[in-house]
Amino acid sequence: MVDDAITDEMIREKICQMFLESTKKSKKEYIGIEIEVPIINLNKEAVDFDIVHRVTESFKNHFNSFEVEGIDYDGNVYALRNRENDDVVCYDCSYNNIEFAMGKEEDLFTINERFSEYYSFIKEEFERHNHTLSGMGINPYRKYNNEIPIPSERYLMLYNHLKSADNYSDSLMYFHDYPGYGMFSSASQVQLDVPYDDLIENINVFSKLEPIKALIFSNSVLLEDNEDYVCFRDNLWEYSTHGINPHNIGMYDIEFDSIQELVSYLESLNIYCVMRDGIYINFPSMPLKDYFNSDSIVGECYCKGSYRNIEFKPSLDDIEYLRAFKFINLTFRGTLEYRSVCTQPIKDSMSVAAFHVGLKNKTNELEKLFFYAPVFHDCYNSTELRKLLIRTEIPSSIDKDELYGLARDVLDLAKDGLKERGLGEEIFLESLYKNVNERTNPGKRILDSLKEGISLEKIIKDYGDL
Repeated sequence: MVDDAITDEMIREKICQMFLESTKKSKKEYIGIEIEVPIINLNKEAVDFDIVHRVTESFKNHFNSFEVEGIDYDGNVYALRNRENDDVVCYDCSYNNIEFAMGKEEDLFTINERFSEYYSFIKEEFERHNHTLSGMGINPYRKYNNEIPIPSERYLMLYNHLKSADNYSDSLMYFHDYPGYGMFSSASQVQLDVPYDDLIENINVFSKLEPIKALIFSNSVLLEDNEDYVCFRDNLWEYSTHGINPHNIGMYDIEFDSIQELVSYLESLNIYCVMRDGIYINFPSMPLKDYFNSDSIVGECYCKGSYRNIEFKPSLDDIEYLRAFKFINLTFRGTLEYRSVCTQPIKDSMSVAAFHVGLKNKTNELEKLFFYAPVFHDCYNSTELRKLLIRTEIPSSIDKDELYGLARDVLDLAKDGLKERGLGEEIFLESLYKNVNERTNPGKRILDSLKEGISLEKIIKDYGDL
């Protein structure tokens, strides 16, 4: 043993301290939103990173409340933070993706106003150089891009981990051929403050929502390579090195009865990276308990342009680097993060948060809907149903009238929840009602538009307009 003092009980206590303690505190319930957006070079060439850096500088000069948050090894800024409200504008994984991580607020209109201002400015700056932004979950021009990670500790470590699939040759797992998928796939994530007493019910019920979310939000089409899916993003996560332990990704597949069961689930996760002296180290993904039962671990760290082996001893504080990428994540901030939705057409960006906020206090009503929904009792569990509904064509074995009727009932509940807030936020659900009424989603619209002869350039423009 590396340290006989590190017992299972201590691991459990540390997990509780890091993930659960802040959910017990009485506090206002805020909304946090992250919107990732692909950068597209309209010349059908690789995104010009020099242009990206010039746009970043222009943004910083225009919005003088933003300060530099992250600088890469080449001296380029990859993250800016607003000192007044904690909004962050940064690049995600590579300079092919930009992310708007909006500081917490109590209402969606405030967030939308600031997001729209930032987005409009940056898009206009990019378009001066024949680049643009668009609300598509997979970069439609990804084949032209250079898949180069941001040269920083975190992103070099992450890419090194994702391209290490060959190191698991003894595994029976299938790995896809897109280790750089973080450089061309984009999501829209929501974080909500959920009180401790509501965590289990929220996770259980929102897990059952995942098939409906696939039905109405899917927007990750892998053009030319695999158009059988409108949300190929699920596969990118599941069949990567993040998915070596299925508990680290996707859905929970179980219904929790208690906080203790949730903690046990967190104990079952794999760990693949830590930091020592400000340097990231990644190592073969392994179960958390195996990690703490090891005398030492041999990993890799980036040093002066190459990777070198490094040996280190596990520490209980390494739980800080325990990373799960579930569709619903309990975070160190004491929030629940809902992360299964693709980036939406930009004008509909607030629909994702509106959906979750509206349903947050409707778990009892949702549970009743699911209990009486035939589609949840006809041989499929929630995971199986989502896997079917991320495909371009819904199987004929599923009654589409019942399915879309359930989706409409869910939206009605979300609308009621938003109306009870009294802020008028239900307006942000209009695009979702349209999806249900037309029995489509943004991904299907892309494929249908292309079949109708509408150019990809026109789709990019339409999905990028506010």
